Amino acid sequence: MLNEKQEKFCQNYVVYRNATEAAKQAGYSESSAYNQGYRLLQMEEVLERIEELEQELTTDINVIKELENTFQSAKSSGHTNSALKALELLSKVRGPNDGKAKASSANAIEAEIVGYMEILGEKKVIELVSRCSFNQLSSSEDDLHLHEDVQAHENDDPLLEGPSSLTEYPDAEQ
Repeated sequence: MLNEKQEKFCQNYVVYRNATEAAKQAGYSESSAYNQGYRLLQMEEVLERIEELEQELTTDINVIKELENTFQSAKSSGHTNSALKALELLSKVRGPNDGKAKASSANAIEAEIVGYMEILGEKKVIELVSRCSFNQLSSSEDDLHLHEDVQAHENDDPLLEGPSSLTEYPDAEQ
């Protein structure tokens, strides 16, 4: 017979499919949750209870289809966190892949990247691209942009504009 914490572990394991998280939710301490979760999954009585609980879970709802719809709705509404959460839940529901490597063409990979970029939104994508090593400015370009910024704000005149061309700076590379 399972005690109260063990029963809660079983119920939470069915939801989270993660022994450490289930142990935390059942009331085991943060520091021992990993070990407790592992230990509990070694107990035959716990495994049987988890199987019973999984058998009790029946629904007429196509969970995968609902999560896919949630993802698409969140994505189209610009709700990045909700879209990512839906993807996370989809991956948990679908379970691990069959171990076969998925062959992808360059076009398929690009399409997937574009999909993720659309989820993140323009501002976040620009921020991420700016952090890429291939997008770093050379030091002379940095100097030029810094010089333009200083010139534009030199007199704090909002109507003052920066240089009209790079030729105004003879030391700038073109």
